[in-house]
Amino acid sequence: MRSLRKTFKIAAVVAAAALAVGCSSNDGVAGQVGEAGYISGDGFVTEVAPADRGQPMQFSGETVDGDEWSTEENAGVTLVNFWYAACPPCRIEAPVLAELHDEFGDSVNFVGVNVRDGAAQAHSFDETFGIEYPSILDAQGAEVQRVFSGEIAPNAVPTTIILDAEGRVAARISGAVQDTSIVSTLLNEELAA
Repeated sequence: MRSLRKTFKIAAVVAAAALAVGCSSNDGVAGQVGEAGYISGDGFVTEVAPADRGQPMQFSGETVDGDEWSTEENAGVTLVNFWYAACPPCRIEAPVLAELHDEFGDSVNFVGVNVRDGAAQAHSFDETFGIEYPSILDAQGAEVQRVFSGEIAPNAVPTTIILDAEGRVAARISGAVQDTSIVSTLLNEELAA
């Protein structure tokens, strides 16, 4: 019995050590979890060729202002940004997204998906950073996040996903959008398709 307990203790120590090494590595998703308790992507862009795109993403939800937003009523090329107010990379990319909205807002749907906050926090963030497009409050049921989980998951905060004119995932930027150039190129490609 004593030998069995010792074996379990050794196994527990080995498992804890392996977990600690995995969480402290600088590669992969595990290396991105910081003290803030979230995963921040590295800005990696994943593009999906038109022939490889899945079914159209269909989602809806209540916005910060209490309105309903849905893909059904907002057909066409769409930029979907997953964020929350206390996320440092979200704060970094907010002015870039506001600039992109100023440039493309007439031809591209923009919608945020707030994954943690209530309306007051999200509204304050929008005012601070000049965000004029709507954001769905998704913290309670994570319904919008689940819609994307089977296709090309928003695996970090922030994540920006571009939907093509048919509503299919065309690209994902995992992490903060640092400047307008990459997203502008992706949006222009989808608008020209």
